[in-house]
Amino acid sequence: MIAEAIDAAEFRRILGHYPTGVCAVTAMKEGKPKGMVVGSFTSVSLDPPLVAFLPDRRSKSWADIAVAGDFCVNVLSQHQQDVCRALSSRLEDKFENVPYRLSSGGLPIIEGVVAWIACRPYAVHEAGDHDIAVGEVYAMAVEHPHTPLLFLQGGYGSFLPLASIP
Repeated sequence: MIAEAIDAAEFRRILGHYPTGVCAVTAMKEGKPKGMVVGSFTSVSLDPPLVAFLPDRRSKSWADIAVAGDFCVNVLSQHQQDVCRALSSRLEDKFENVPYRLSSGGLPIIEGVVAWIACRPYAVHEAGDHDIAVGEVYAMAVEHPHTPLLFLQGGYGSFLPLASIP
Protein backbone atom coordinates (compact mmCIF):
# COMPACT_ATOMS: atom_id res chain seq x y z
CA MET A 1 0.00 0.00 0.00
CA ILE A 2 1.36 3.40 -0.97
CA ALA A 3 0.86 6.07 1.66
CA GLU A 4 -0.49 9.34 0.37
CA ALA A 5 1.17 12.57 1.41
CA ILE A 6 -0.40 14.03 4.54
CA ASP A 7 -0.89 17.79 4.56
CA ALA A 8 0.58 19.21 7.79
CA ALA A 9 -2.24 21.74 8.29
CA GLU A 10 -4.89 19.05 7.78
CA PHE A 11 -3.03 16.70 10.13
CA ARG A 12 -3.00 19.37 12.82
CA ARG A 13 -6.66 20.31 12.24
CA ILE A 14 -7.89 16.73 12.52
CA LEU A 15 -5.78 15.87 15.56
CA GLY A 16 -7.01 19.11 17.14
CA HIS A 17 -10.32 17.34 17.72
CA TYR A 18 -8.67 15.32 20.47
CA PRO A 19 -8.19 17.18 23.79
CA THR A 20 -4.80 17.35 25.41
CA GLY A 21 -3.79 18.26 28.92
CA VAL A 22 -1.49 21.23 29.30
CA CYS A 23 1.68 20.87 31.35
CA ALA A 24 4.73 23.01 31.89
CA VAL A 25 8.08 21.25 31.99
CA THR A 26 10.59 23.18 34.10
CA ALA A 27 14.24 22.91 35.05
CA MET A 28 17.07 25.04 36.38
CA LYS A 29 19.96 25.90 34.10
CA GLU A 30 22.86 27.99 35.38
CA GLY A 31 20.73 29.19 38.31
CA LYS A 32 17.82 30.36 36.16
CA PRO A 33 14.41 28.73 35.71
CA LYS A 34 13.66 27.38 32.24
CA GLY A 35 10.30 26.15 31.06
CA MET A 36 8.17 25.07 28.16
CA VAL A 37 4.55 24.07 27.63
CA VAL A 38 3.69 20.62 26.35
CA GLY A 39 0.42 18.98 25.42
CA SER A 40 1.94 15.55 25.08
CA PHE A 41 2.54 14.41 28.65
CA THR A 42 1.77 10.78 29.50
CA SER A 43 2.54 8.02 31.94
CA VAL A 44 4.74 5.26 30.52
CA SER A 45 5.47 2.65 33.20
CA LEU A 46 4.70 1.82 36.82
CA ASP A 47 7.86 -0.21 37.42
CA PRO A 48 10.03 1.78 37.18
CA PRO A 49 7.79 4.87 37.41
CA LEU A 50 8.28 6.58 34.04
CA VAL A 51 6.56 9.49 32.31
CA ALA A 52 7.15 11.06 28.90
CA PHE A 53 6.55 14.19 26.86
CA LEU A 54 7.27 15.01 23.22
CA PRO A 55 9.15 18.30 22.72
CA ASP A 56 9.92 19.82 19.32
CA ARG A 57 13.60 19.14 18.65
CA ARG A 58 14.07 22.72 17.35
CA SER A 59 12.87 24.27 20.62
CA LYS A 60 15.45 26.37 22.47
CA SER A 61 13.54 25.74 25.69
CA TRP A 62 13.83 21.98 25.16
CA ALA A 63 17.55 22.37 24.47
CA ASP A 64 17.93 24.19 27.82
CA ILE A 65 15.89 21.61 29.72
CA ALA A 66 17.63 18.66 28.06
CA VAL A 67 21.07 19.81 29.23
CA ALA A 68 19.85 20.88 32.67
CA GLY A 69 19.31 17.30 33.81
CA ASP A 70 16.42 16.76 36.20
CA PHE A 71 13.09 18.33 35.27
CA CYS A 72 9.66 18.91 36.78
CA VAL A 73 6.33 18.42 35.03
CA ASN A 74 3.79 20.94 36.33
CA VAL A 75 0.14 20.05 35.58
CA LEU A 76 -1.49 23.42 34.90
CA SER A 77 -4.93 24.16 36.33
CA GLN A 78 -7.86 25.56 34.39
CA HIS A 79 -7.03 28.96 35.92
CA GLN A 80 -3.49 29.12 34.52
CA GLN A 81 -3.91 30.19 30.90
CA ASP A 82 -1.69 33.19 31.66
CA VAL A 83 1.09 30.84 32.82
CA CYS A 84 0.64 28.80 29.67
CA ARG A 85 0.97 31.90 27.49
CA ALA A 86 4.03 33.15 29.37
CA LEU A 87 5.87 29.84 29.11
CA SER A 88 4.86 29.44 25.45
CA SER A 89 6.39 32.80 24.58
CA ARG A 90 9.82 33.41 23.12
CA LEU A 91 10.76 35.79 25.94
CA GLU A 92 14.23 35.34 27.40
CA ASP A 93 12.84 35.41 30.97
CA LYS A 94 9.60 33.45 30.72
CA PHE A 95 9.33 33.39 34.52
CA GLU A 96 9.27 37.17 34.97
CA ASN A 97 5.56 37.08 35.91
CA VAL A 98 5.23 33.38 36.78
CA PRO A 99 5.41 32.71 40.52
CA TYR A 100 7.27 29.56 41.48
CA ARG A 101 9.22 27.98 44.29
CA LEU A 102 12.02 25.46 44.23
CA SER A 103 11.42 21.85 45.22
CA SER A 104 13.70 20.20 47.76
CA GLY A 105 15.64 18.98 44.71
CA GLY A 106 15.96 22.51 43.30
CA LEU A 107 13.36 22.27 40.52
CA PRO A 108 10.86 25.05 39.72
CA ILE A 109 7.33 24.24 40.92
CA ILE A 110 4.85 26.76 39.53
CA GLU A 111 2.48 28.18 42.13
CA GLY A 112 -1.14 27.09 41.71
CA VAL A 113 -0.55 23.91 39.70
CA VAL A 114 -2.75 20.86 40.10
CA ALA A 115 0.26 18.59 40.63
CA TRP A 116 3.99 18.35 40.01
CA ILE A 117 6.19 15.42 39.09
CA ALA A 118 9.97 15.58 39.55
CA CYS A 119 12.01 13.40 37.20
CA ARG A 120 15.53 12.47 36.28
CA PRO A 121 16.26 11.86 32.59
CA TYR A 122 15.75 8.23 31.62
CA ALA A 123 15.88 8.20 27.79
CA VAL A 124 15.41 10.42 24.76
CA HIS A 125 14.30 8.94 21.45
CA GLU A 126 14.13 10.71 18.09
CA ALA A 127 10.69 10.72 16.48
CA GLY A 128 10.48 12.83 13.33
CA ASP A 129 10.77 16.51 14.20
CA HIS A 130 10.17 15.78 17.91
CA ASP A 131 11.91 13.86 20.65
CA ILE A 132 10.28 11.44 23.05
CA ALA A 133 11.70 12.47 26.42
CA VAL A 134 11.26 9.84 29.12
CA GLY A 135 11.82 10.68 32.77
CA GLU A 136 12.03 8.52 35.86
CA VAL A 137 9.82 9.91 38.61
CA TYR A 138 11.45 10.37 42.01
CA ALA A 139 9.06 12.80 43.73
CA MET A 140 5.53 14.10 43.14
CA ALA A 141 2.59 15.73 44.86
CA VAL A 142 -0.89 17.08 44.30
CA GLU A 143 -0.77 20.79 45.11
CA HIS A 144 -4.34 21.92 44.38
CA PRO A 145 -6.95 19.37 43.27
CA HIS A 146 -8.47 21.73 40.69
CA THR A 147 -9.48 20.64 37.22
CA PRO A 148 -6.59 20.71 34.75
CA LEU A 149 -6.19 23.05 31.80
CA LEU A 150 -7.11 21.39 28.49
CA PHE A 151 -6.45 22.39 24.89
CA LEU A 152 -8.98 21.54 22.17
CA GLN A 153 -9.51 22.89 18.65
CA GLY A 154 -7.27 25.90 19.17
CA GLY A 155 -8.71 26.96 22.52
CA TYR A 156 -8.36 26.35 26.24
CA GLY A 157 -10.96 24.83 28.53
CA SER A 158 -11.47 22.42 31.36
CA PHE A 159 -13.16 19.13 32.07
CA LEU A 160 -16.29 18.51 34.09
CA PRO A 161 -16.33 14.89 35.28
CA LEU A 162 -19.62 13.05 34.78
CA ALA A 163 -19.76 12.34 38.49
CA SER A 164 -20.06 16.10 39.09
CA ILE A 165 -23.12 16.50 36.89
CA PRO A 166 -26.34 16.45 38.97
